[in-house]
Amino acid sequence: MLRTQLRKYKLFSIVIMPISKQKKTQILDVLDKGFKTAETVVFVNFHKLPVKELTVLRKDLREAGVTLYVAKKTLVKRALDTKKVTGTQPALEGELALAWSVDPVAGAKGVFEFTKTHKDQMSLMGGVYQGAYMSKDEITQLASILGRDQLLSKFVGMLNESIAQVVRVLNERATVLGAGAPATAPVVVAEATLEVPEGVVPAIA
Repeated sequence: MLRTQLRKYKLFSIVIMPISKQKKTQILDVLDKGFKTAETVVFVNFHKLPVKELTVLRKDLREAGVTLYVAKKTLVKRALDTKKVTGTQPALEGELALAWSVDPVAGAKGVFEFTKTHKDQMSLMGGVYQGAYMSKDEITQLASILGRDQLLSKFVGMLNESIAQVVRVLNERATVLGAGAPATAPVVVAEATLEVPEGVVPAIA
């Protein structure tokens, strides 16, 4: 009877191997480098997310320039303590993953969009923005801000629309003033384009 119970236990138990000192050092090194370059770090609880979906999330975020990294909470807290982050650290529940990027919005937005189709499997828990802790609500608000590329695209669109309005007014005035006179060529202005150097992101109020 006892042997049968032990066999059942072995079938369903998970053996958690301790992390070696060398592995801990490697993890802390990855976290240290990531935190140094990141504008924003997002805390993600993925306690019910299947491995396959986690792989998809990691791939989607990587394409957006965001790193997704899974680490033990004790090591994450140790790494954060060395950065002297201000404010109150949000509760880190469930299985913890970190999403960080030099883009202040990309990480939060990428994870937030993914949670829309995986609401019962993962969630935002808060994060760090410019050296200060953010709550779950604050990091969610950050995720709602337009990203760098979206902001630039919207700005160029508005700029082109304004130029088009000016051109229409000038052409209309030329038509009125030139009534009865030889026709003049209409005013043509090329669409505006905007180039921003790498690493430069729009400021967030």
